[in-house]
Amino acid sequence: MLSAELVEEFKARWQENPMLKPKIEKVVVNCCVGKSGEPLEKAMKILEELTGRKPCLRLAKKTIRDFGIRRKEPIAAVITLRGERAIEFLKRTLDAVGNKIPISSFDKYGNFSFGIEEHIDIPGTRYSPELGIIGMDICVSLCRPGYRVKYRRRARSKIGKNHKLTPEEAMAFIAEEFGVELTSEKREKKRRRRGREGK
Repeated sequence: MLSAELVEEFKARWQENPMLKPKIEKVVVNCCVGKSGEPLEKAMKILEELTGRKPCLRLAKKTIRDFGIRRKEPIAAVITLRGERAIEFLKRTLDAVGNKIPISSFDKYGNFSFGIEEHIDIPGTRYSPELGIIGMDICVSLCRPGYRVKYRRRARSKIGKNHKLTPEEAMAFIAEEFGVELTSEKREKKRRRRGREGK
């Protein structure tokens, strides 16, 4: 867990040098149905209603006969959000998981992911019997100002080691900006399951 002293140190650094303060680069919403046809179409409609964007299809990379999946068959839908729209959607999805993110969800670059089992848990979402209920994965990419140098066409260069975002700074930023509680458990529901098994 992050100590209060470490968080205050990060905040002081960000205030002294705004170029070091992390920001949300993009939020990727992924919903894998596992098969094409009507289930995938319903999932795409739900994603479009939630985000206001048209989802893109993702194809299966190989054939898996046990699951009835054929190579190059559409099995998933993906939407990428940026800017204010990404921040607004992220706040809603964090509410759906109780504003709790496991520390193990962060990678070494400060990015993190979490899942939502039922999309109706997102605030402001109504259940539609025609479309049903779907789950989704939310992948959040963080960066600092200046990361553009590795993407631009002209004079492209690498990001310096001292400028790369660390997992600790990403955790401090998410906790500070979005009021997220960092937990050591992978999923809060594991505790509930253990409690039920004990009964």
